[in-house]
Amino acid sequence: MRSLRGWSPGRARERRGWLRGAPPPLWVRVLPVLLLIAVTLATLVTPHASDLGFLLGAIPPLAVLSYGPLATAALCALVIVSLLVPPTHLDRPGDTDLLTIAFVAVLSVFVSYVRSHRDAQLDTERGIGEAVQRAVMPPLPERVGDLRCVGFSRAAQDGTLLGGDFFDVREGPYGVRAVMGDVQGHGLSAVRTVVALLGAFREAALDQRTLEAVAARMDRRLVADSSGVRHAELFATAVLLEFSADTRTVRVVACGHPPPVLLRAGGARELTVAPGPPLGLGLLGIEPPKEATVTLDPGDRLLIATDGLWEARDASGRFYPMPERLAALADTGTAALPDALWEDVRHLGHRVDDDASVLVLAPDQSPR
Repeated sequence: MRSLRGWSPGRARERRGWLRGAPPPLWVRVLPVLLLIAVTLATLVTPHASDLGFLLGAIPPLAVLSYGPLATAALCALVIVSLLVPPTHLDRPGDTDLLTIAFVAVLSVFVSYVRSHRDAQLDTERGIGEAVQRAVMPPLPERVGDLRCVGFSRAAQDGTLLGGDFFDVREGPYGVRAVMGDVQGHGLSAVRTVVALLGAFREAALDQRTLEAVAARMDRRLVADSSGVRHAELFATAVLLEFSADTRTVRVVACGHPPPVLLRAGGARELTVAPGPPLGLGLLGIEPPKEATVTLDPGDRLLIATDGLWEARDASGRFYPMPERLAALADTGTAALPDALWEDVRHLGHRVDDDASVLVLAPDQSPR
């Protein structure tokens, strides 16, 4: 699912639907119309169906769920007409009954107007929020230097595009560098920290000669943000990668984050990387993470995922077996791999309770 990064028009429309809330089911939309038609036809056919007239009183409230004020008013008017015309045998309602239905109709139109106005306001606010979140994490290019990139990000909090996960790929004077991180917490409360870390990475990727120095700059950013804040407990896990100019080697630094998985020749295995402390604890200068260098063969791919997927559990409490399942998906194309992984997690019945992100990096070692 290339929802936030590697955006596609179809995914954009789907995500906008999620942001605005799911529309009512089709049966809810057609129910008031069908109910009006059914009661009217039944009373036209036989006078014994006149006892069904009470069902017409349910049409105005049902219309509020699906229609705007004009359509709701039209349905309410048809209800009143059906009660008053002689052929329907419903033209003998008591004054109290008629006034009650008329009051419900007027109230339904008013409620529909308020709901439509509120929905329009929410759409505007969510559109602004979407624009802001896209400014923080713009769509990931399909290629950065000699590296093909595809990603997926799903926020645990419904109605948001950006949660506590982040990733980026940048080309600079020291090669192509990538980062995948997971901020403490999730949802909108973590967005501020994501903004700070991405800004620190993008600047350090251009200035710092080593990955350890890039990680230290990000760590310092979090330490500075949490200084003076009592019980801030602001930290994040991250893994950083740096590809050589010919993309035949990759250097990896892990700061409390699960290591990348190498997909090679139909198999998948975790890279052996000595884990360093998470960012934000101020320990990178005392206990710097150890960099690991991995040689890449033609056709190799690297997949990095956050804890939301690594720690997805099935009904029996077992974790999702990431390397094992990636080996089964090894023949899947790079562009389709995040989608396939997400669908595999759902197909196996593993529950994802946290933000979930995937980044696939495929070096292109073909001669230019």
